[in-house]
Amino acid sequence: MKMEKDFRKVGIIAKHGIAPRADSVRVMVDELKKYTKELVYDEYTAPIFHAGKGLSKSDILKKCDLVVTIGGDGTLLKTARKLHKGKDTPIVSVHMGTRGFLTECIPSQFARVIKSIFKGEYCEDSRSLLRVTVYRNNRKYFTSLALNDAVINQGGFSRLIHLRVEVNKRKLTTYISDGLIISTPTGSTGHALAASGPIVHPKLEGIVLVPICPINLSARPIIIPNNRQFTVKLETEWREQKKPIVLTIDGQQTINLKLGDIIRVRKSSRTFTLLRVKGHNYYRMLRHKLGWSD
Repeated sequence: MKMEKDFRKVGIIAKHGIAPRADSVRVMVDELKKYTKELVYDEYTAPIFHAGKGLSKSDILKKCDLVVTIGGDGTLLKTARKLHKGKDTPIVSVHMGTRGFLTECIPSQFARVIKSIFKGEYCEDSRSLLRVTVYRNNRKYFTSLALNDAVINQGGFSRLIHLRVEVNKRKLTTYISDGLIISTPTGSTGHALAASGPIVHPKLEGIVLVPICPINLSARPIIIPNNRQFTVKLETEWREQKKPIVLTIDGQQTINLKLGDIIRVRKSSRTFTLLRVKGHNYYRMLRHKLGWSD
């Protein structure tokens, strides 16, 4: 599909510790210079090109027409949480990580991919995000976007906790389990899958709830429409001598929870757009990444 856009300013966002792969980064940037005059670097790539301290992810997303991420899914997850309201900056992702469920290409394919994108030969793969907000004593205590998931558990300590779940103010159940995973379709191939949740195609509109090792074996994963708002109330008190009960966003951002905290989750109005070129196949990606037999 051909889509005409003018990508005048392109930002580069890389994973931490990219310096040993500087030669690969330089080769990709040389390709970008063939198509655009203005490049903006983040704090990890700026030193490679002697471009000062570099900009934050947030500033790059705000100022650029296109962003190239270099790393793995973790780099994309961090980038997604920095999106600005009303500014859906498209992303081209280069895989230099481990799994790479979300990334578009590896460095050796970058020249072909970026050429197709600047010719307008690509499609937009829009992914939904969650808005996760914690209320403590009836006040907003914490809020964040999540591209993959939000997970409630007791850190590294395995202990049953009670989590009351309501959907549009109607009780669904109280999970008595090691925790709960709240996942987008994008995140269904991550932590949720490891906890026996379903794989959900990213074009489907839903939110996945996956209890972690529930005491009641009839407590199964459930997918609810993403136009619903639901809340999770923590009904277990943190014992000081034990590990704290925590909320973790995308496996990267963690806060401690307290008895009575309410976690409110809804679909965000923001979307995360990845650019795909001809040849991308979701099912082939699943077969490859999950090691399914042909």
